[in-house]
Amino acid sequence: MHRRPTVLLCLVWIGACSGGTSLWPASATPSSGGDLESRIIEIAEIVKPSVVHIEAIVKINDRRKQVSGSGFVAHPDGMILTNHHVVDNAEKVSVSVPGHKKKYPARVVGGDVQTDVALLQVETDEPLEAASFGSSKGLRVGQWVLAIGNPYGLDGTVSLGIVSAKGRNLDNADLLNDFIQTDAMIDRGSSGGPLVDLDGKIVGINSRAQGRGISFTIPIETAQKVMSQIKAGGIERGFLGITMQPLDRNLANYFELPELTGVIINSIVENSPAQRAGLRTGDILFRFDGKRIEAEEDEDLRILQRRVADLDAGTKVEMEVFRDGEQVPLSAVVGPQPNVDAAEQESDLGFHAQEITAQIVRIHRLDTDQGAFVSFVAAGSPARQAGLRVGDVIERVKETSIADLDDLSLALDAVREEQRILFTTRRAERTLFILLERGTALPQPEPRKKPDLSS
Repeated sequence: MHRRPTVLLCLVWIGACSGGTSLWPASATPSSGGDLESRIIEIAEIVKPSVVHIEAIVKINDRRKQVSGSGFVAHPDGMILTNHHVVDNAEKVSVSVPGHKKKYPARVVGGDVQTDVALLQVETDEPLEAASFGSSKGLRVGQWVLAIGNPYGLDGTVSLGIVSAKGRNLDNADLLNDFIQTDAMIDRGSSGGPLVDLDGKIVGINSRAQGRGISFTIPIETAQKVMSQIKAGGIERGFLGITMQPLDRNLANYFELPELTGVIINSIVENSPAQRAGLRTGDILFRFDGKRIEAEEDEDLRILQRRVADLDAGTKVEMEVFRDGEQVPLSAVVGPQPNVDAAEQESDLGFHAQEITAQIVRIHRLDTDQGAFVSFVAAGSPARQAGLRVGDVIERVKETSIADLDDLSLALDAVREEQRILFTTRRAERTLFILLERGTALPQPEPRKKPDLSS
């Protein structure tokens, strides 16, 4: 009983595709036969030569490991799109291209943590076979798609699925994407590979999975925009300067505003566009740039974040807030988004420090954006023995004031030959003086910053 409806459905499908009225749009009519199987084979053969295997050596704190992923040729000159998380912190990247025996060294041209898109460049003696871009805007829930990648190092793996949903907002503060959800399998090593429609066009970059049959893909329009910005010199996004929470029904009822939807402003960045516009903590923002705001859950906040991020710096927007029982109109001039992917400095004294971004200030509840944030302290190192801790903010090295990571780099270079070095640090509300002694000489690496993903 369970199998009969499925068999009937398959018979109806085959009958409809083999004769009479075709279920395929004219542009997608298979050239070899008329069934789904033939189309899958045809599309796989067309697209697989453009899908590459990526291996990267990444350094996390003081350890290195090899990671692998997928990507696809975006231009015959060797431009390759993949996921940011595949090549994040990579010291070495190599790419294997179907039909080419050698592995090509790859350069990370740039990447974007907020969309999980990265652009690589390989140099070859001949043009590579590039994929054809499509559009995700016309995708419909239930539509067939193929995911192609290299799960667990198995090159050229094809999986079939359907579009399960569109416009998914994941509960991840670092991501701005409205993901395509599919049940085509995305396993370890598949990240960065293409999602393909039955026209053989790339409609997205596969990014991550949450259990079997729940996979998420970055819309190809997002990837193309990021690629263009990287090639032009850097990622640019709008910035308002607020943190917020959804106005759920319980809060709306408590405020006696049961029909109101929006977000509650719970903090405002100092000297931000929001502060200059007159926004206040506790305001209920319900209209932005002419559109109502709908936010019932935390993941709904991504919708407003994307709307702000898509605006160019300098754009004037109109807003409306509910404050003290009244609707208050406000206007703001959107600013450029501060860096969200902190550069990192590695020290020969056994610690790493990061630039202090707005996100680090928020997450670690710092009361300053001046100095260098200690992000890692190696066991047994002079820094660990002296009492330096993760979360400390370095304010001075000897007599040199540290305003940012560049200051720290110069100060550490100046004391490379010194045995004892006094650091002035900030820990919570205390100022501490920490004396580092080199002791047994450690390898002295070149000052290293995280790759500049905005260029």
